[in-house]
Amino acid sequence: MKQHSIAVGLSHAMLAAPEWAFDPLMDACGRALGARPGWLWPLVDGILDVYRRPPRDAHRELARWIEASTAFRGAIEAAREAGRSIALAHLETVPASMGPTPLTVPSIAGLGELADFLGVSAGQLDWLTDTAHFNRRTPRGRLHHYSYDWLARPGRTPRLLEVPTPRMRRVQRRVLGEILTALPLNDAAHGFVPGRSAVTGAAAHAGAETVITLDLQNFFARVAARRVYSVFRQAGYPEAVAHALTGLCTHAVPPWVGARMPVGGSLEDRLALKQAISGSHLPQGSPTSPALSNLSVRRLDTRLNGWAAASGAAYTRYADDLAFSGEGLRGRAAATFIAGVARIVLDEGHLLNESKTRISGRGARQSVTGLVVNDGVAVDRPYFDELKAILHNCAVHGPHGQNRAQHADFRAHLLGRLAWVESVSPSRGVRLRREFDRIDWS
Repeated sequence: MKQHSIAVGLSHAMLAAPEWAFDPLMDACGRALGARPGWLWPLVDGILDVYRRPPRDAHRELARWIEASTAFRGAIEAAREAGRSIALAHLETVPASMGPTPLTVPSIAGLGELADFLGVSAGQLDWLTDTAHFNRRTPRGRLHHYSYDWLARPGRTPRLLEVPTPRMRRVQRRVLGEILTALPLNDAAHGFVPGRSAVTGAAAHAGAETVITLDLQNFFARVAARRVYSVFRQAGYPEAVAHALTGLCTHAVPPWVGARMPVGGSLEDRLALKQAISGSHLPQGSPTSPALSNLSVRRLDTRLNGWAAASGAAYTRYADDLAFSGEGLRGRAAATFIAGVARIVLDEGHLLNESKTRISGRGARQSVTGLVVNDGVAVDRPYFDELKAILHNCAVHGPHGQNRAQHADFRAHLLGRLAWVESVSPSRGVRLRREFDRIDWS
């Protein structure tokens, strides 16, 4: 007895009813079943209690509710004991629709419209979304949507870069530019957000009595597909569209990639990372992943904001770096506060990297995302001194012998580090810029 198919058929029948009311829904279900058995009365009553409006963009959710309902399960069990079967006499087709939303996202009611929006054919959309995980199960080859590069980190767990193909990257950038940038974020988020930065996040903690910093473990890899799906559903997209968009923006890594993980990190951390990347997650290297990582933890940010506010503390997050500051966060109070943060983080599907937890009082160096915040926001002195020495040696001895880390574009690398200092401390940036201008790159 295919009870799931019956539940789906009843959900379609209800959503095709001319009015979302008891009699029209009873008529629709009776037509679908070819009869109006007594168990339909409590079923329809229960649905009208739960859904005050027809969930036209969530027929699968409605089918799951029907299948789990007491009335439906009782009918299935009674039919089984009597040696009878419940069958569908008629199946309705529910037109796709996108529910009303206050957000300024493009209206995409079905998979055909999604394919048109992304500029691909229906077949290409099915291939790119890969909701059946064919990429994970097939050998290496041109049909894969990602290439992989392990970054070894001495003494630490390696990091996996999952780089999308040009075709996939083009589609993902459309999703990022047209959909994700229109969705609201929590004010605590400062990473990957226009107008915000590590500087704005650190500034919220400048001059605080105590600063506590924590780190989320395997941040992108632990953002599961169900979280991403929720982002698109909350944006107002129908189930099928949200499911396809989730497939475009998440990825499950083939087993052979995990088998190539280089050495580094504890056995427990390595196993945790392998498990995370083997399921559908945000790939680190995709243009949509930074924005989706912020959107997927909006509830985490809200809860941590509330936890911090209850202790009179401030909270910001830059990607996987959590920062709190305030008075009275010392000793036992700090331990209790961090334990509360850990409970919230775990409840939201993430883990803290305990080795990176730091508690800094006024008498110590207080750092948030690599910036010193004891008095205002400043570049870390050792970082500044190191960059100043490199620029000076480049100016005196030439740049080619100073590229000890073998950067592919050493000039661009130095310019990036210089721009970072200039954005934090313009006066120090001026001094470094003078040294950089002295370098002969010929």
